[in-house]
Amino acid sequence: MKRAYVIVNPTAGKSQADRFFLSIIQNLQSGGYECTSRLTEKSGDAEDFAEEAALSGRYDIIVAIGGDGTYNEVVSGIKRSEKDIPIGYIPAGSTNDFADTLGLSTYMPLAALSISNSIPKKVDIGDFNGRYFSYIASFGAFTGVSYSTPQSMKNVLGHFAYVLSGVAELGNMKPWHVKIKTDTKSIEGDFIFGAICNTTSVAGILTLDEELVDLSDGIFEVLLIKYPSNPIELNSVLVSLRLGRFKENSLIEFFDAKEIEMECDPEMNWTLDGEYQHGSEFINIKNINKGVTVLIPDGRKISE
Repeated sequence: MKRAYVIVNPTAGKSQADRFFLSIIQNLQSGGYECTSRLTEKSGDAEDFAEEAALSGRYDIIVAIGGDGTYNEVVSGIKRSEKDIPIGYIPAGSTNDFADTLGLSTYMPLAALSISNSIPKKVDIGDFNGRYFSYIASFGAFTGVSYSTPQSMKNVLGHFAYVLSGVAELGNMKPWHVKIKTDTKSIEGDFIFGAICNTTSVAGILTLDEELVDLSDGIFEVLLIKYPSNPIELNSVLVSLRLGRFKENSLIEFFDAKEIEMECDPEMNWTLDGEYQHGSEFINIKNINKGVTVLIPDGRKISE
């Protein structure tokens, strides 16, 4: 029998992990896994647990039960261990951007059951000034939504809490002056939002076409929104974002890059996979091609 080390964030989303925990373990066992589980109590626990499990050499997979932040910590712990052990992700967060990109079920018992029929795929991750992120680094409008929205609000309203908080930010958008140099182009300007990502969903608010995103190509999709000077321009940006017509709007920059160097206000804070990251004057973001192995549903195409 194979062995699974199960890391559980009991407070993620609507605390569904507690509700479905027994079913999750039973479904993993029915799929041929002997399970060892551990609950997180604070930020950083999942990273430490994942590193410890990977270094032990006793497990065939590490299962992350929680939101995208929990998945991020498990990825970071495995990278810290310098081991390559597959990750099974059972989404239990409020939005689950990356899980949606992977095509994972949001019904936790089903996600657990599907792990035994999943296949390992190597996917890209990012390095943000030495800190790993799994699928997105972002700044500006909407960036504070995931870490500023109270957990109690997320638990009650789920995804809608993100939308409400995001809309509230529109009236308080602040432009940030940023210099950007990549392997493909250089840009300088005032932006209200920026995202360096490897996902089809951003905060559950913006959606990228699946045809534009290859999770294993060693390339990030970069989305930058310039500061709109009037309500008409703002509305045109929102329409373009909703329709996915990024390249048709002069206020939107959308391009690919493997590495991004930035000069910006150190007070411009970021989120990495929805978790807070303090700003810095100089930022270097690198794509780590096929940096981790994740279990995805058989038949789900995420790369060539």
